[in-house]
Order: sequence, then structure tokens, then C-alpha cells
Amino acid sequence: MGGRARGAGAGVTGRLVQDVGDLVRRGRPFALATVVWRRAPSSGKVGDKAVITPDGGVTGWLGGACAQPTVVRTALESLTDGRPRLLSLGTTLEHDRPGVDRVPMACTSEGAMEVYVEPMLPAPLLVVIGRSPAVEVLVGMAGHLGWRTTVVDDGGSAVDHPGADRVVPTLDLRDLPVDGGTFVVVATQGHYDEPALEHALATPAGYIGLIASAKRAATVFEWLRERDASDEALARVHAPAGMDLGPVQHEEIAVAILAQLVALRASGAVVAPVAVAVAADDVDPVCGMTVEVAAAHNTTGHDGVTYYFCAAGCLRAFTADPQSFLQPT
Repeated sequence: MGGRARGAGAGVTGRLVQDVGDLVRRGRPFALATVVWRRAPSSGKVGDKAVITPDGGVTGWLGGACAQPTVVRTALESLTDGRPRLLSLGTTLEHDRPGVDRVPMACTSEGAMEVYVEPMLPAPLLVVIGRSPAVEVLVGMAGHLGWRTTVVDDGGSAVDHPGADRVVPTLDLRDLPVDGGTFVVVATQGHYDEPALEHALATPAGYIGLIASAKRAATVFEWLRERDASDEALARVHAPAGMDLGPVQHEEIAVAILAQLVALRASGAVVAPVAVAVAADDVDPVCGMTVEVAAAHNTTGHDGVTYYFCAAGCLRAFTADPQSFLQPT
């Protein structure tokens, strides 16, 4: 866990902006860590930033070896649960307050700092299959919410769907970045419902909805059962899609559907899990800092046990008097 930071200096800001832009364009999750307070002589300065990716890679600068492993670990935790964190690194208690995660840091510099770690998760992806007034309204409203939108229209083009971020002219969904946080809505409305829903069920989408009456949905389900679709697979389908708003116009169906999607996302029922790197780490017995085992440069053995240290100062202190830093057994 915790790749080495790629440089510190004048070029860091430019690389950071480029990396953030690239990650956002590709819909990739990352965490942004920013130093918001420091006590000299910490090597991290207020405003220093770093981007941490799910594999533990780091671009930017936050400070030296004492701080980075803990910040990386915290960033990966934030990507897992989607919660930002305010991390206090140092020996001082003056900044203890509710909502702050304090981590002791006994580096020889005696500096301290606070780092705000914010998970930057991709906007939800909405994939709508079909061509109808409901499709255009649904895509337009989702776009206003900042969602990524893709229309799958067999034989269609971008000209037919100007409000969509992307238009796919075939039913092949394999090249789309569909995951557990993706919403797929089949809005073919009688034209090619069965194959469209079959392709949707072949994806890991967290939500699959079918715009159809209950009677029409039953007919589609029967066709899919004849093609060996299981009851478990069909149970994934919301049909009719959307909240029950009573008799509505075609365009208003989109409102009912988007309301359902927003509610499911807010409840946490449809989320995209972020797979993060899990690497071995240990705790420095002197200062209590997290140390990445694979990248540790300061280690020593004592009574058959290997101990890992954030810096040479902690290693020297331990070597001089190991028992004062070990818990009695």
C-alpha cells in the first residue's frame, strides 16, 4: 500500500492537474489529500496536495516518510466508504476535536500537520437503451445532475441524441464501463425490448429498469425464460421502472424513473464498490506511525520478531532500549 510520490517541486502542480483531469475523464475514482494546517518544521506546507489512486499510487507532495503511509492508508479507506476525513498527524493535542482522526507522530523534526482527505468518486453512469421522448428527457435531467449519460440506440447516432455524453449504435454493451453503481434503463417500448433486456442482464449493473406495463413486462420475462433466464436474474429488473406517480405522459415517466434512481443512490442500495490495494503494513513501536512493510528502509530484529520504523530516529531509539517500547506479554 502506498506507492512512492512522483516528485515534489515546481512541476508537481501541473502533473497533479493533468492526473486529476485524466482520472475524471476516464471516470476513475481517486482521493485528493490537502495539507490544511502545519506546525514547523513539518516538510508538508499548507496547500500541498496529492492524488492517491486505488492501487496506492501517489502523485503530488504531502510530506516525508512519517506522514505518507498513514495518509495513503486513510485515502484508501475513504475510497472504500466514500467518507472524507480530517487527519491530524503529530504529538500535539491542541487540535483534538470531534471529527478529527488523530494519529501520533513522533518524527525527529517534531513537526505536525492536518490533512483533509476527500474521496473523488465518479459521477453515476446512466445507460438508456432505446429512442423515445422518455429517453431524451431522462438523459437531459440526469445530465443536469452531473451524471454521465450513454444512450444505446440500435442504428442511431449522436445526431439523434444531442443531450447524451455518448451514443452507442448497437446493443453490444461490453465496451461500456458498467459496474455495480451503473443504472441501465430499457426504454425501447415494444421495439426490441427482449434483446435489449437480455443484453442489460448480461452486465453487472446495480439497477436495471424496464419501461413497460406489467402485462408487457410479463411477456418479455416469458421470452427471456424460454432463453434460460433464471428467476434470480429476472428479479434484478424493476418493471415497471420508476416510482408510481399514477397516470403520466411519456415525458413524465422519465421523472418517475430518475426519482427512483436518486432515491436508490441516496440510500446506498446502488453503489460502485472501489477495489483498493491491500498491502501489508505494521506499526512503528516507537512513534505509533503506520509503516508499509514492503517499502520500509528502517527495520531490525529483536527476539525473533522483525520491527519496522518510519525513520532512522525511531530505529535508533528502539535499538538503544527495546524493552521500553514493547508491551509486556
